Amino acid sequence: MPGGMGPGWRRGRRRKRRRIGFIPQVRHFYPAGPPLSPPKPPIFMSYEEFEALRLVDHEGLTQEEAGRKMGVSRGTVWRALTSARRKVALMIVEGRELIILPQGNEVPKDAED
Repeated sequence: MPGGMGPGWRRGRRRKRRRIGFIPQVRHFYPAGPPLSPPKPPIFMSYEEFEALRLVDHEGLTQEEAGRKMGVSRGTVWRALTSARRKVALMIVEGRELIILPQGNEVPKDAED
């Protein structure tokens, strides 16, 4: 293939590691009542999105402060936070289950260098 673009080639640079201060113990939420319609597919939230939501909405940090704690830019926190809020809204409004999963680029805070 031209330019070394063979199998496994990815576009752009590698994702920066995200520092996660809290790994959720509960990672699966689902509606309590019986389904009123056929179930929709589950919503998947990453640890990065969960951490941004926790730091900004639960702990009351600014996006800039959250970015410093996570080791990423304020813009990255903004994108993760927007995505997490949208997923929580879908979960509540549509009665869908939510599953929180790691992406593989998260580093627990106590495992830092």
